[in-house]
Amino acid sequence: MAPRRPVEPNGDGTYSLNLREDEQALIATIVPELRAVLADDPNDEMLTRLFPTARPDDPEAEAEYKEMVRDELVSKRLARLDMVADLAEATALNEEQLAAWIGAVNDIRLVLGTRLEISEEDDFDSDEDGEDTPESVARSAYWYLGWLLEHFVEVSASEL
Repeated sequence: MAPRRPVEPNGDGTYSLNLREDEQALIATIVPELRAVLADDPNDEMLTRLFPTARPDDPEAEAEYKEMVRDELVSKRLARLDMVADLAEATALNEEQLAAWIGAVNDIRLVLGTRLEISEEDDFDSDEDGEDTPESVARSAYWYLGWLLEHFVEVSASEL
């Protein structure tokens, strides 16, 4: 039996989205949370991976850069999140919608990874006691979103 794929190309520039109800519920919960942080305080430290410092050696140039592009970047991310929120229960996506999913899932993972202080050295071992803690649930969501993103990128690249 082949492993389940959350998204598959239809061969006509559209994609079948095959999310289970629990996956849809996760997206429906987590997207508005990130949207709220972005809309309320785009300078929140949880967003540092979304907006890395472009000029760490020149604070003046960094401030100028942020002034020039930050609002546009925030607007684009909010629009992507809105699209994904609207499509949480969708069963079909077009190319623009798939791109929005890729961007939004990546953004969510970056913020969640910052919150969890995940680094490249993280081994994702499960909690020794096996209990669900807020951190273990968040780590599971992070892992799931990585799996989902991998499939989205893979199917998007196969259509090129």
